[in-house]
Amino acid sequence: MIMSVEQYMQEVGQHARAASRILAGASTQVKNNALSAIYTALENAETQILAANQIDMTKGRQRNLDSALLDRLELTPARFNGMLQGLKDVIALKDPIGEITDMAYRPSGIQLGKMRVPLGVVGMIYESRPNVTLEAASLALKSGNAIILRGGSEAIESNQAIASAIQHGLTVAGLPESAVQVVNTTDRDAVGHLIRMAEYVDVIIPRGGKSLIERITADARVPVIKHLDGNCHVYVEAEADLQKALPIALNAKTHRYGVCNAAESLLVDASVANEFLPLIAELYREKEVELRGCPEVQKLLGDDVKPATEQDWYEEYLGPIIAIKIVQGLDEAIEHINKYGSHHTDAIITENFSKARQFLARVDSSSVMINASTRFADGFEYGLGAEIGISTDKIHARGPVGLEGLTSQKWVVFGDGQIRQ
Repeated sequence: MIMSVEQYMQEVGQHARAASRILAGASTQVKNNALSAIYTALENAETQILAANQIDMTKGRQRNLDSALLDRLELTPARFNGMLQGLKDVIALKDPIGEITDMAYRPSGIQLGKMRVPLGVVGMIYESRPNVTLEAASLALKSGNAIILRGGSEAIESNQAIASAIQHGLTVAGLPESAVQVVNTTDRDAVGHLIRMAEYVDVIIPRGGKSLIERITADARVPVIKHLDGNCHVYVEAEADLQKALPIALNAKTHRYGVCNAAESLLVDASVANEFLPLIAELYREKEVELRGCPEVQKLLGDDVKPATEQDWYEEYLGPIIAIKIVQGLDEAIEHINKYGSHHTDAIITENFSKARQFLARVDSSSVMINASTRFADGFEYGLGAEIGISTDKIHARGPVGLEGLTSQKWVVFGDGQIRQ
C-alpha cells in the first residue's frame, strides 16, 4: 500500500520521539562517539556527497535559481572541509546536558536547583545550504535531541547523501538512525504536517526566505525559533577611525552577499561623510556594488547613485546592493536602525567609548557590535561550534542558536525525608 504524506510524516514523528527518549539518557561519551563515527563516514563519502551536490547545482541552473540561492547551495571542497571542522568543534564543546546550577537550600531543608535538559524533538525547515544538514544534526545530537530535517527540493540529492553518512555513523555508534531523519519527499504538504505535529515535535526552526518563515510562523502549532530577514547596518559615527571603518564597511557588505549577516545599509555621520563616503564608494564600485542613497548621498557621490526609496531602508538585498544614508548624530542612527532594521546584527564604528556603550544599550538587535564587521554574527565565530539558526526573538534563544539554545531547564529538588508542614 502506498503511504500518504500525512502517514509518512506521522511515522517520522513517532520514530523521532522514540529516539529522543534514548538520546535524553545518552552519556557525553556515547554522543561524542556517534559524532566521531559520523565524521569518519562523511570523510569516506566526500566524493559521493560532492557529486550529489553537482547534480543539485546543475538542476538549479536549469531552473534559473538566482545567484544568491546557488551560492548557498554549492558545496565546494573547501566548504566540505569547513563542515567537517565544524563537526570537530561540536565534538570538543562542553556537553550542557545534566548540568545543575543555582543550587540553594530552602528553610524546609530541601535543596533545589536547575538542571539543563534537551528540548526533545527539533523540526528543521531550510532552503539550500546543505551544510545546514550536518550542522543541525550535530548540534541536536550533542544536546541530546532527535531532529527531523526538511531541506528544500533544490538540495534533495546533497541532503540525502549527507544524511546517509550521518545515519551510518549513528549505527556504528549504537544509536538509532531515527535520531536524525531527513524527510525524503519534496511534497510541500510535508512541511504543513511537520509544523502541526505537536505530539511529536517540540520546536520548529526555519531557515530560509522571509515568505517561508512567515508562513511557518503563521501556521505552526509548535513553538518556532526564527528570524525573518537580515537587514544589518554599519554606522560610521563622528569619532570613527576611518582606517578601521573602510575595511569593516567593505567586508560587511562584500565578503559574501547571500548571507543574513551581510550589511545591507550603511549609515554615515554628517561630520565625516565628505571624507568617508568618496573613499568607501570607490571600494564598493571596484566590487561592482550598486549604491542607493538619500539625496545628500546622491549630491555628494554623483549621478550613478540611485535614489533610495522608503522600501530600500527595509530591504535585505542578499546581493551587491547597499543603501546609504547620512545621519545627524547617534540618536538619528539608532532611531533609523530600530525602525528599519530586522533586529539581527548592527555595528557602530567609533572611538568614543560612551557613544559605543549607548549604541550597545539602545539598539534592539540580537547582536550589536563595536568596531567589527557584521559578518562575525555566526555560531562558528562565536565559539558555538556551529549554529542551528539565528533568532531575532526575545524569548528562549536570541542570536546564533547553538547547543544551549537547544536545551531547557527543569527544577530539581534534593531532600532527606522532608514533608511539607
